[in-house]
Amino acid sequence: MKGNWIAHIFLFGAALIYGANYSIAKVVLDGGFISPMGLVFFRVLSAFLIFFLFHVFFIKEKIDKKDLPKVLKVTIFGIVINQSFFIIGLKHTVPINAALLLTVVPILVFAFSAYLLKEKIGFRKIIGVGLAFVGVLSIILNKGSVQFSFENMKGDIFVFLNSVSYAYYLVSIKPLLKKYNPVTITKWMFLFGLIIITPFGISGAINVDWETFTTDIWIAFIYVLVFTTFLAYLFNILALRKVNPSVVGVYVYLQPILATIIAYMMGKDSLNFEKILAGILIFTGVYLVSSQNKKLSD
Repeated sequence: MKGNWIAHIFLFGAALIYGANYSIAKVVLDGGFISPMGLVFFRVLSAFLIFFLFHVFFIKEKIDKKDLPKVLKVTIFGIVINQSFFIIGLKHTVPINAALLLTVVPILVFAFSAYLLKEKIGFRKIIGVGLAFVGVLSIILNKGSVQFSFENMKGDIFVFLNSVSYAYYLVSIKPLLKKYNPVTITKWMFLFGLIIITPFGISGAINVDWETFTTDIWIAFIYVLVFTTFLAYLFNILALRKVNPSVVGVYVYLQPILATIIAYMMGKDSLNFEKILAGILIFTGVYLVSSQNKKLSD
C-alpha cells in the first residue's frame, strides 16, 4: 500500500464522491426536474466535453485504430450499461434491493480478475472482502427488509446486470491503461458513450424545464455532472493504473458507510452502535485487501 498511496487517495476520493451522491442526486431525480435517461445524457455529454478539452490542451495522445473496438467494449460495460441499467433498475425496484445487489461488485471483480488477469486472490484478500461485505450488509439491512418479489424482479435483474457490467469493466480496461494515458481512454469512452446514449436520452434532455431549477437543484445537478461523473471516473481510472482491479472493487464497500456519515452530517440519518461497528468492519476489510504486500504484476 505504501508505494501506491496516491492510488488509495484517488479511490477514497471516488468513494466519498459516490457516497455523497446518494443524498445529492436524490434532490434532482426525486423532484422530477429531469428524467433519469435525460440525466444520464447530460452526465455523458459533460464528461466527454471536459475530458476532450483536457486531452486537447494537456495530453494530445493518439490511439491506435486497432484498439478502438476494445475501447468500445469497455464503453458498453463501463458507461452505457453501467449508468443506464442502474437508473432503469432503480425505477422498477426498491432502493434497499438495489443496494444489496450492488454488494456483489467486489466479489465479481475478484472472480473476473482471477480468470482474465490471472490475479492471485490470497487468503488475506478473501478475509478482507468478507469483513467488508458483512459490514455493508449490516448497514443495508439496518435500513429495512429486503423486498424480493415478482413486482421488483425486473428492476432487480437490471441492477444485478449493472453490477456484473461494472465489475467486468474494471477488469477489462486494465490492459488499455498499460498502453495509454487514462484521459485518452476516458475521452474515447465518453465519445462512444455519447453516441450510444443520445437516441435514448435526448428527449429527456430537450424537455427539461430549466426555469424550475432552484439554486439547490443547480448545485446538485452540477455536482452529479462534474464530481460523480468526471472526477469519480477519472479517480478510479487513475487508481487502476497503480493497483489491481480487486483493490478498486473493494472500495465500493466504503460508499454505504460514507453515505451514512454524510447523511448524518446533513441531518438525514442517525448513527448507532451497529452502524459504527459496520463501519469498522468495512474499513478493516478494505485495509486488508489494499495492503497486501505484493507488487502489482504486469
